[in-house]
Amino acid sequence: QVQLVESGGGLVQAGGSLRLSCAASGRTFSGYDMGWFRQAPGKEREFVSAISWSGGSTSYADSVKDRFTISRDNAKNTVYLQMNSLKPEDTAVYYCAALLGWGKPWPSNYWGQGTQVTVSS
Repeated sequence: QVQLVESGGGLVQAGGSLRLSCAASGRTFSGYDMGWFRQAPGKEREFVSAISWSGGSTSYADSVKDRFTISRDNAKNTVYLQMNSLKPEDTAVYYCAALLGWGKPWPSNYWGQGTQVTVSS
């Protein structure tokens, strides 16, 4: 069992930045590939970014590439999502998840409760 708690969401103007954090507890965090997903109102949850257990591999959705950066600190059991140049279309609830495998469809078995990100125009 892995418990995940996201934080760092909030309201920001377009062009601004936020850093999301996901703190993990429970089973060995460092053994999991981790992902960030988001769900906007009326839309399905979508993949945003993933990072391998070692941090050596990352993946991004095309919509956030070159604007978002995922990282992790296994000593702190935490994964981060640095979001720059935010756009109104980035508005969503952001979730972190422990991945079951690497690659689409990014299956996940443990989820956090989510943190709201709202980008105003």
